[in-house]
Amino acid sequence: MAPFQSNKDLISTGIKEFNVLLDQQVFDDPLISEEDMVIVVHDWVNLYTNYYKKLMHGEQEEQDRAMTEFQQELSTLGSQFLAKYRTFLKSKEPPSSTLPSS
Repeated sequence: MAPFQSNKDLISTGIKEFNVLLDQQVFDDPLISEEDMVIVVHDWVNLYTNYYKKLMHGEQEEQDRAMTEFQQELSTLGSQFLAKYRTFLKSKEPPSSTLPSS
């Protein structure tokens, strides 16, 4: 990483790295619950936010704006990942057995 990266560049790098993390996830047995995956993704967002917060520079207001933008982007990516995971979990559910109506 260049020593004087702009905050926009830092955000872009962080988003790319977060996407790599999400893309590396393999949905396999044993599956974790949707609720647990929400916690995991939330923890990932916090990890990336805390790491990149230390790298931001400029006036405090500028840093705050950049971090808000970064958190929103990560949250959006996390939500998309969770929707994908939710769809995967539903595909693993046994088909519901409904009795035919008479």
